[in-house]
Amino acid sequence: MNTAVQTRGWFIGGKERHADATYPVNNPYTNQPLAYVAEGSKEMMREAIEEAHKAFQIVKKMTKRQRAQILFEAAALIELEKEEAAQIICLEACKPIKAARGEVERTIQTLQFSGEEAKRLDGEYLSLDAAAGGEGRDAYTIFEPIGVVAAITPFNFPLNLTIHKVGPAIAAGNTIVIKPAEQTPLSSLYLADVLTRAGLPEGAIAVVPGEGPPLGEVMLEDERVKKISFTGSPRVGKLLKNQAGLKKMTLELGSNSAMYVDKSVTDMEGVADKAVQGAFSYNGQVCLSTQRIYVHNEAAPAFKKAFVEGTKKLQFGAPDSESTDVSSLINKNSIDRILSWIEEASSAGAEVLTGGQAEANGVLPTVLGNVPPETKVSCQEVFGPVVLINEVKDENEALEAMNDSVFGLNAGVFTNDLKQALHMAHELEVGQVLVNDVPTLRFDHMPYGGVKQSGYGREGVKYAIREMSELKMISLNFS
Repeated sequence: MNTAVQTRGWFIGGKERHADATYPVNNPYTNQPLAYVAEGSKEMMREAIEEAHKAFQIVKKMTKRQRAQILFEAAALIELEKEEAAQIICLEACKPIKAARGEVERTIQTLQFSGEEAKRLDGEYLSLDAAAGGEGRDAYTIFEPIGVVAAITPFNFPLNLTIHKVGPAIAAGNTIVIKPAEQTPLSSLYLADVLTRAGLPEGAIAVVPGEGPPLGEVMLEDERVKKISFTGSPRVGKLLKNQAGLKKMTLELGSNSAMYVDKSVTDMEGVADKAVQGAFSYNGQVCLSTQRIYVHNEAAPAFKKAFVEGTKKLQFGAPDSESTDVSSLINKNSIDRILSWIEEASSAGAEVLTGGQAEANGVLPTVLGNVPPETKVSCQEVFGPVVLINEVKDENEALEAMNDSVFGLNAGVFTNDLKQALHMAHELEVGQVLVNDVPTLRFDHMPYGGVKQSGYGREGVKYAIREMSELKMISLNFS
């Protein structure tokens, strides 16, 4: 792992610029400084928005083919540099290198999807003569870009969740200003450089690292910002929505994703293996992390045995080690919070089946059984390597438990009973239901977003593009 401490700036006008004030970004595994990065100010954010507004006059006139070519070229550049990109993620996010490489592959794919969808942003023909008085008219709709998009991005997927905002914005003909998570600005700086090298006009993408509240305030106040796309906590998401006025909003917020395992499942070990990956990928710091598992009581002994055995095989270690499955959490506050939630559940009667202890700067993968629903590990978002397994008598009891949540992002259902699968799919109060897959599953072109406190609006390339566009109707009177 490269241990040299970098000094990095902010990105505006097609290049990275020096800043007088910086803040340290520490390596979460070693607690040593990784880089000193520009501390963004309100003035810098205003300048970035101004440059993006000017560049919009150029980008909005580009053809769909031109925008698509830029996105395809960016994907090709990252393909050539994917190990470098993975190392950036591994260092700043403390993501095991195997998972970091997977994130880079998904980023390449998301850019390709964005380029493809840029060419398919089509309206429709309207038959105005279907209405009285509409004779002699043809009409059609088109999609137009909205202007400057503001992206506020999280630490856990610093490259791919950023491109899920940037790719659709460019595909639609917009410009974009990024406020990355304070812990992970290096991936955004890399992405801005790649897109500029791919041919994106200067000023069309900007990155302003730094503290969220003051920079977000500028984004909210500036009328040139037409949309805010935010991924983060429900608390901050609610604040943004309350202050956004008439700006378009997409909010990707929290979750405590649940899954059900029915007695009809024949390959219990295979399902358990999938669930272990769903629960502990990137140390459980995933919005879709499988957090609550409900198992039919007839299947519970076999499932629990296989799940605990699979969990114990996970290797804790340095993120740059090829053998590491689980590494340090993003900061000490997360460690302290998660350990206190495990203790609360244990005191309330939950059984610690494995884990439950701190390790280096992280927490060992933890499996809890018989967890009371009112405890924090059940009703809130753990965002760490903790999963609960509770037994239920049937799918109806599972449905009640799975829906007993303020969140509603993804849910998984493992069953060989088609009628049961469809019943649960229709009754689950979530944005996406995955039958015979873990709720952690996401493909980058599928619609993605939640209900209740899990979010507002939809991502997924095609769907994000529509939310970053304005629909216009044009009517021709030839009578």
